[in-house]
Amino acid sequence: MSVPTHPQPAPRESDLPLVLALFAHAALLACAPPWWGIALAFWWNGNAVAHPFIHRPFFAAPRANRLWSLASSLVLGVPQELWRQRHLAHHAGRAPRVRWNARLRSECAALAAWIALLGALRAEWLISHAAPGLALGGALCALHGRYEHARGATNWVSRFGNLLFFNDGYHAEHHAHPRAHWSALPQLALPGVRCSRWPAALRWMERFPDASAALDALERLALRSAFLKRWLVRVHERAFRALAPQLGAPQRIAIVGGGLFPRSALALARVFPAAELTVIDLDADHLERARPALPAGARTLHARFDPARHRGFDLVVLPLALRGAKDEHYARPPARFLLVHDWLWRRRGRGVAISFLLCKRLNFITARTAATAPEECRCLSSPSPLPASPALRSRASL
Repeated sequence: MSVPTHPQPAPRESDLPLVLALFAHAALLACAPPWWGIALAFWWNGNAVAHPFIHRPFFAAPRANRLWSLASSLVLGVPQELWRQRHLAHHAGRAPRVRWNARLRSECAALAAWIALLGALRAEWLISHAAPGLALGGALCALHGRYEHARGATNWVSRFGNLLFFNDGYHAEHHAHPRAHWSALPQLALPGVRCSRWPAALRWMERFPDASAALDALERLALRSAFLKRWLVRVHERAFRALAPQLGAPQRIAIVGGGLFPRSALALARVFPAAELTVIDLDADHLERARPALPAGARTLHARFDPARHRGFDLVVLPLALRGAKDEHYARPPARFLLVHDWLWRRRGRGVAISFLLCKRLNFITARTAATAPEECRCLSSPSPLPASPALRSRASL
């Protein structure tokens, strides 16, 4: 598939959200964020903002587009002309070849001067946060590019995700219509393309027969750090407190899958100190590990959670790594109040974000207003009708 190297600019007003997004990224960097914030912003900008600009420059004036490319280079820490060359080669099915034109030379020179200035003014932040953050962000972009094309062009099924990433999830449509404006991609939806509920950078988790096994492995890593354990309890407590006014004063709380590291139980004991907590976990080893850390008075139950058997709770909390059909609990809450740990982009009912770093949110469901079934995609699990060329399998990323 050939792609023009000088695509026509899009109407200026239609790209205002992306223009504002770059300013938001720059404002974030001005606050000297930690490494993980830099990494997430890099991954988001590279795919949500920088990518559409490659195909449809935002401004009618060429000089304005050159200045924008230069500004993006300084914000992202990567020359955008280099990214443009590599990405257009990817769409054309060619091996990337660097052309040291005037734009690339000027962006490299400006970026080198910018890094030198930051080194003089904020050397410690540059070394301890900016450098590792950019490295991690680059790794996320590499994963994003790899798994967008691992089995042909694959779409991301998430309304929230496509809102946040400006329809980057419509990847098959983008490859079929590379000159289409980002806002038009939903109207160009192709039938029968391969879809995933995971964002591309996390799609490696599909390799695991049971995603909960991967999450358990990540949790075991966190158990080795006292700092991470304190931080996990703190961010979960903050989310529970945000929803506490809507929960009233629950007397009996069931925490499903709360073994291994019982952060939900620890956080809920602080928010509702008078409540009776019961941790229900199918893994006896997880419960054994959790017991020494559980708050006083908390009970444990070695069983698979069954709403028909485990009744009488005012509040049930389901884990991210639930073994079983989570959607059934969304449709038919097992208690008056239901809190579900879910991915940040899987918004159901009301709720709050737990942590952008963890990509987690806490969805709040009531028996009266059960959440609707998860959004459906006009996609199937069949392979993409687009040709899976070598270029499609190795998207050039930032």
